Amino acid sequence: MSQEFKKVLVANRGEIAMRIFRACHDLGLQTIAIYSNEDTYSLFRTAADESYLIGKNLSPLGAYLDIPRIIALAKKHGADAIHPGYGFLSENGDFARACEEAGIKFIGPSSRVLDLMGDKLSAKQIAVECGVPTTPGTTEPLQSRQAAQKLAMEFGFPVILKAAAGGGGRGMRRCDTVEEVGVNFDLVKAEAKKAFGNDDIFMEKFLVEPKHIEVQVLGDEQGNVVHLFERDCSLQRRYQKVVEFTPAFSVDKKVRQALYEDAVKIAKHVGYVNAGTLEFLVDKEGHHYFIEMNPRIQVEHTVTEMVTGVDLVRSQILIAEGCPLSDPRIGIKKQSDLHVNGYAIQCRVTTEDPANNFAPDTGKITAYRSAGGFGIRLDGGNAYTGAVISPYYDSLLVKITTWDNTFEGVCRKAARAINEVHVRGVKTNIAFITNILKNPDFIAGRCHTKFIDETPELFQMDESQDRATKMLKYIGNIVVKEQGEEHKLYDECRFPPVTGSRPDGLKQMLDAKGPKAVADWVLGQKKLLICDTTCRDAHQSLLATRVRTRDIVKGMEGTSEILADAFSLECWGGATFDVAYRFLHESPWERLDLIREKAPNLLLQMLLRGANAVGYTNYPDNVIREFIKEAARSGIDVFRVFDSLNWIPGMEVAMDEVIKQDKICQATICYTGDILDPKRDKYPLEYYVNLAKELEKRGAHMLAIKDMSGVLKPYAAKKLVSTLKQEIGIPIQLHTHDTSGNQVAALLLAAEAGVDVVDCAISSMSSLTSQPSLNAVVAALQGTERDTGLDLDRLQYLTDYWEDVRKRYDSFEAGLQSPATDIYRYEIPGGQYTNLKPQVESLGLGSRFMEVKENYRKVNEMLGDIVKVTPSSKMVGDLAIFMTQNRLTPENIVEKGEGLAFPDSAVSYFSGMMGQPAGGFPKDLQRVVLKGKKPITCRPGELLPPVDFEAKKREMASFDPNPTWRAVLSYCLYPKVVEDFVKNQKEYGYIMRLGSHVFFHGLAVGETNKVNIADGKTLVIKYLGLGEVDAEGMRTVSFELNGIRRDVQVPDEAAQKNIVKVPMADPEDKSQVGASIPGAVSKIGVKVGDTVEKNQTLITIEAMKMETAITARMGGVVESILCQEGDTVKGGQLLLTIR
Repeated sequence: MSQEFKKVLVANRGEIAMRIFRACHDLGLQTIAIYSNEDTYSLFRTAADESYLIGKNLSPLGAYLDIPRIIALAKKHGADAIHPGYGFLSENGDFARACEEAGIKFIGPSSRVLDLMGDKLSAKQIAVECGVPTTPGTTEPLQSRQAAQKLAMEFGFPVILKAAAGGGGRGMRRCDTVEEVGVNFDLVKAEAKKAFGNDDIFMEKFLVEPKHIEVQVLGDEQGNVVHLFERDCSLQRRYQKVVEFTPAFSVDKKVRQALYEDAVKIAKHVGYVNAGTLEFLVDKEGHHYFIEMNPRIQVEHTVTEMVTGVDLVRSQILIAEGCPLSDPRIGIKKQSDLHVNGYAIQCRVTTEDPANNFAPDTGKITAYRSAGGFGIRLDGGNAYTGAVISPYYDSLLVKITTWDNTFEGVCRKAARAINEVHVRGVKTNIAFITNILKNPDFIAGRCHTKFIDETPELFQMDESQDRATKMLKYIGNIVVKEQGEEHKLYDECRFPPVTGSRPDGLKQMLDAKGPKAVADWVLGQKKLLICDTTCRDAHQSLLATRVRTRDIVKGMEGTSEILADAFSLECWGGATFDVAYRFLHESPWERLDLIREKAPNLLLQMLLRGANAVGYTNYPDNVIREFIKEAARSGIDVFRVFDSLNWIPGMEVAMDEVIKQDKICQATICYTGDILDPKRDKYPLEYYVNLAKELEKRGAHMLAIKDMSGVLKPYAAKKLVSTLKQEIGIPIQLHTHDTSGNQVAALLLAAEAGVDVVDCAISSMSSLTSQPSLNAVVAALQGTERDTGLDLDRLQYLTDYWEDVRKRYDSFEAGLQSPATDIYRYEIPGGQYTNLKPQVESLGLGSRFMEVKENYRKVNEMLGDIVKVTPSSKMVGDLAIFMTQNRLTPENIVEKGEGLAFPDSAVSYFSGMMGQPAGGFPKDLQRVVLKGKKPITCRPGELLPPVDFEAKKREMASFDPNPTWRAVLSYCLYPKVVEDFVKNQKEYGYIMRLGSHVFFHGLAVGETNKVNIADGKTLVIKYLGLGEVDAEGMRTVSFELNGIRRDVQVPDEAAQKNIVKVPMADPEDKSQVGASIPGAVSKIGVKVGDTVEKNQTLITIEAMKMETAITARMGGVVESILCQEGDTVKGGQLLLTIR
């Protein structure tokens, strides 16, 4: 009976609702949408001509399953027909019957056919009647868990439990054991009831590795039935299709023809009208089995439309109006009119995390960009910037259907299209689908229903970099933390000019002739050679080691030209190594690579603690050796090796390895005391001479005098250098700190005495706790026989650059305004002097800083006047603070210390773990500090077993699945620091390219900043302002990214202080039961006091129409339940505890 529709109600939501609206509008029909409370902001609501809230007080799913309300609403608003879409009520005979009784056309088969074919048990019986083979299984709904377990044992495992009224992968669970049948029985029944309103379930024998092939049919009211060929739906997870394509080219044509004939046979047998799909499994031998009919439109119908040119949804509506298949708008007069043209693939982009067992993700989409181009079709309904993905519905965002002439071509096109889709704010399966599309077995057609489960390489995904969002989150965090602070704006730095004329330097000599040749060359020079410390010790001493790689590298090409005649550039090691990871969120190895690239002519120098490398504790010998090997391979040419107590055994291993690597071994004597003061007789001139001779004897290519506290007075420098030049035959390099203001004079007098190389810093980064001014030394020696040969005018370019750079680090300045001659009293090393006051203030002792300094001096005296350089200097500082906190004096520390726990650094020192000091340890104090622990007298490295680097690599797998060799080495030195660095990179991305003022202080409102995140990729970021704080203490920060508004949410620590946080389960504690996915608690199966067994289902969580069992990880008694049925919970939230 023919009937023209005017208005169609769509009893569905999301993507399929949008698809039906479009088909209706193509036919000039008006549309009605129904929506739940949770779908108020969904796109489909506004795509219809009219939309009405249904089920105001119903559950999110219940709203779309309420037949009486849907019928009443359709009648009230004049709907001629209802299209059920797929899922929900689409296969419910009662719904079709209610439509028929209300005089509303149901766009689909009749209620009679739905009763027959919508129920899978009935459909199988009809197939048997038609002589179509089916899989072994039950013919009646399962009545109990016990009955199901008994039947499973009769069928033989594996079996599959299915919802009789199901579809779309809902209510289906494979079971491999009797126990799994018991667990899954209740889950499948509950899923079936929620998704389809019918909890009947049945069981089938599960075929191993079959292909899942379905045949599309169309039937009209005149009795015509045609097939529109097949779709290969074998790519599935959780029995839900992921990727579908047509034609199923890997299935034999004869088998496909048999499938067509059986599909049409069944459809004609039941008098099927409208669109439907008959599903088959095809085993390895080519036998096919009917499994079910889906008497509705399918999610994957789009691939059939692409290769046949038939609009299936429009055909559904026309057939419901009474039109025959031959109607020109359908265009099928006979079966032979239909042809397959090319290949089509449909990929479903979902908000699921394949790396976490496809756990559904929820949240707000912060950015969305879709694909396009020839042969690309998009069907979406939930994807747009600002959309909130809830846990209540299907995780589908958009279906991408692609067409091409060949299967290989359509795979490439689909991969391209899916990678054009950008979704930010929620996790997606895009990387996973990309892996499928590029998999050789998939392209060859060798996939089956368990292909995803059995192909682990599909899960080796390249994570979406999402660099822009991560960078915005980083800036947002800084902006929120700096609220209320005055924001400074800076002029662009005056970069040193690069002429392109870069002379060769000593690097070329070292590579060609070796370290001995360089040392001999240095000895033969009249001019004073310079080591520029600006890029390492200068900023370590002045600016708390905070200067970033970006600022160092930006001026490096100019530096390599201007300082081509320098001896070396000190740019690595010391505290810069861990600070780069810890505070600057950048790799020190990458810093070295970039400097080496930009300055290929300069010798690069590092500071190496003999027993500690760049750490603060002792490490096994193989760690020290491997670190030196990698540093040498990466570009370090000069290794300044020292021991914090001048203990030669502490330097032996490092010196030996540097020499083996054919690099310059610069062995070091650390200067302390005063050789001009006869009363300071512990470290006389003879002490340093003997040390120097011993180091030369052990193969050192050069000797460094390391005056870390800046206490080497000018005339002492002259005396020390002149004496050493008479006693040893290797070059001498002098390092000092200008805290007193005397050290330019010290360098000049040392130059008179014949020192070969001196350490200086560019003048705008010199003096005070840094090194003496390079510019001043160059100027002072101009026209003398020790003229450095450096161009003072060109040095000004570097001075200007570092003056501008330094302004960006003003928050790290120590506040020292003028030279401090009290350094001769306290002997605090330059870098420590800078950092000691902030450290003391952070402990609440700011008002007692002078007392701490006095105690520093007293500690040194108590210890017998020791050499003070990291880590020994840190120990002295820790003890000084400890004495101040506990009001101790040298007179009472032994007595009162009996009941006190001393700082770790002090225990390490007195244990002998820093080496053996000249003159030994004060015995009484050693006894009090160690409290019975026996000290060692050998080299600590001898007691440490070699590190198993492969074991360390496996240890790192929890946070870095594929660490580099450099990362493994760094982890051996700083495990927690490296782990935090990797996690920070995952959260914020590669932020090294951010300008330093943005990195430290964020942006001012209205300020725009360009960031080159990669070569040829520039982000234009404008900060718009702060938004509101939500209930969880997260503040919205608004930006414009490349001209488009982008909001990010970051924690506001001030706001979070007043928020009671949801308890999270500790994954390591098996007594704590947490939510494996975010969702709603649909069932709690236990109560407090119940005894439970390991693997027993305790709680069921529903998310995106799938139910997940939360099981016990240990047996015991339920101690507490921290949720209620209906609660919405986060992933990882603590739900229950067991004792």
